Amino acid sequence: MKKGNIGVTTENIFPVIKKFLYSDNEIFLREMISNAVDATQKLRTLAERGDFKGELGDLTIHVALDEKKKTLTISDRGIGMTAEEIDKYINQIAFSGVNDFLEKYKDNAGNIIGHFGLGFYSAFMVSDKVEIITKSYQEGAQAVKWSCDGSPEFTLDDADKEDRGTDIVLHIGDDFKEYLEKNRIQSLLSKYCKFMSVKIAFGKRQEWKDGKMQDTDDDNIINDIEPLWTKAPSTLKDEDYKSFYRTLYPMQDEPLFWIHLNVDYPFNLTGILYFPRIQSSVDLQKNKIQLYCNQVFVTDQVEGIVPEFLTLLHGVIDSPDIPLNVSRSYLQSDANVKKISTYITKKVADRLNSIFKENRKEYEEKWDDLKIFIHYGMLSQDDFYDRAKDFALVKDVDGKYFTFDEYKTLIKENQTDKDGTLVYLYANSSENEYSYIESAKAKGYSVLLFDGQLDTPMASMLEQKWEKTRFVRVDSDVTERLIVKSDDKKVDLNDQEKDTLTEVFRSQLPKMDKVEFNVEVQSLGDDSAPAVITQSEYMRRMKDMSRYQSGMGFYAQMPDMYSVVLNSNHRLVKDVLDNCNENTKEALAPVLSEIKGQEARLAAIKQQQKDKKPEEITQEEKDDKLNTEKAIDDEKAKRRQIIADYAKGNDIVRQILDLALLQNGMLRGAALDEFIKRSAKLIG
Repeated sequence: MKKGNIGVTTENIFPVIKKFLYSDNEIFLREMISNAVDATQKLRTLAERGDFKGELGDLTIHVALDEKKKTLTISDRGIGMTAEEIDKYINQIAFSGVNDFLEKYKDNAGNIIGHFGLGFYSAFMVSDKVEIITKSYQEGAQAVKWSCDGSPEFTLDDADKEDRGTDIVLHIGDDFKEYLEKNRIQSLLSKYCKFMSVKIAFGKRQEWKDGKMQDTDDDNIINDIEPLWTKAPSTLKDEDYKSFYRTLYPMQDEPLFWIHLNVDYPFNLTGILYFPRIQSSVDLQKNKIQLYCNQVFVTDQVEGIVPEFLTLLHGVIDSPDIPLNVSRSYLQSDANVKKISTYITKKVADRLNSIFKENRKEYEEKWDDLKIFIHYGMLSQDDFYDRAKDFALVKDVDGKYFTFDEYKTLIKENQTDKDGTLVYLYANSSENEYSYIESAKAKGYSVLLFDGQLDTPMASMLEQKWEKTRFVRVDSDVTERLIVKSDDKKVDLNDQEKDTLTEVFRSQLPKMDKVEFNVEVQSLGDDSAPAVITQSEYMRRMKDMSRYQSGMGFYAQMPDMYSVVLNSNHRLVKDVLDNCNENTKEALAPVLSEIKGQEARLAAIKQQQKDKKPEEITQEEKDDKLNTEKAIDDEKAKRRQIIADYAKGNDIVRQILDLALLQNGMLRGAALDEFIKRSAKLIG
């Protein structure tokens, strides 16, 4: 028997492993089985080269639980080890300057295993004792048993083992009893090992018999040694890809389509990326792409290697060239990762472009599901925008699709304003903005449908990238002012008449939480509605953007600003004005006279004081000016009250406002009930 100390310069290595890798302790099983796979693959290579003459036989790796003995055993029939090899690969940890190591990695649990040749030692994260019973494939080799209880001390002795290969026996510690549960081991095998390249058996396959599930004589193989991404695309059918997707994501809808990655220069990378169907923002989950290294699961946090916008995709990527740190669970940043990311971006863009060119009809049918990925990419990466601008589409409210260039050609003649700016009109809902859309179409305008989650940020980006371009929602102004073709302004009312109409309708506007109304009067033509409610494009855009961009939250807190535009050409509005003048004339006469007199007095006071310095104006003169201004304000308040009292009793005023509110989906509850009753009364 041989005894000795493992070759490290301190006895602290095992506490370090346990302490720093506690949160990652489940990876021990991946490391053990990865080592078994490596040993098996090495034997296959030796056999292919003729260096191993024996029978390979069944190379299945077996994982066995013994709850009574509190052991978990991983057994392979690979190359095995001699006593000398154990001394070299197990007893001599590739490690020096442990104190420096401890200082460097004290805050980083992810930087221990693997990088320092410690893959095997991850077993001590969950084990009180680890045993290796191994026999080399070499003819005449003596089986040996290595044992260590988590201190630097080990024992190495001859052992009885008929077959070649290695058994790793983990004596699971009391704090890690979860790893003695069948379901826990099954889940870890499924997570880390389901695509490893050597068959892995865990227990026996079960079948329903005599009213219960019973073990059969067949091994329960938990992995697929030839996953789809390892096969040539030319040998695969659509159903193969869909079936594999169901294996990866059992509860997901069928994907839109997929991209099979297969490159061997300047790096090795294979994989399949699926474009999932996004039903709602709840589905916008990242960490759905699984990263493998030689069919060994590494992580589903792939932000470092997959471009940000493609982290919304599903699928797998496998590359032996991805630089991984010691735990194989985190990517290191280096030039290779950037190259791979660039390649994936290009491959995805090329695939989308080919689908668009080869079958545009199918591409258009998938566009509504697809556009969130393309928009995200165009917004986040300039190089993807440059590739995607030729196959990105817009859709109008009639369901017709156009490329950017096609649509620009379509609207250029009719939707260019007096300043030469091309105006893109859009709606977020064909139903909610129906009347505005129809009004715009009546003028020969085309209206886009922007009902996607990223359409608003896209509009802002395109305004920056395209010269003399503006995106305007179709209800952000009256139709006549959406695209101003000339400076001509129609004037059919004087200022006092406009002011009267403004006061009549402002006084009857409803009070709504976080909503502010502004009333204005415009000549909109005899055929236009008596009143139209519009919302500022700028404020709406800012509020929409605040949902996507940090630092813009204050816009979300601001009230919604609406303009109530009265059509001075409409018969009902004219009738309201005439009726108001008639019914308030007597009450307003003395008020208007007083306002006129006080305004004349204020003008005289200002004239007297205009050439005086502030210190030359007496307190009496200041008080006189303030009192006059207050008198004017008081009289104007009386005027507003007289007009409001009139408006309150005018059902037509309320009816005009409610129709405008109803058109915008802003009439609800008691106000809607009152409108219905008033409508019945007016009709009757």
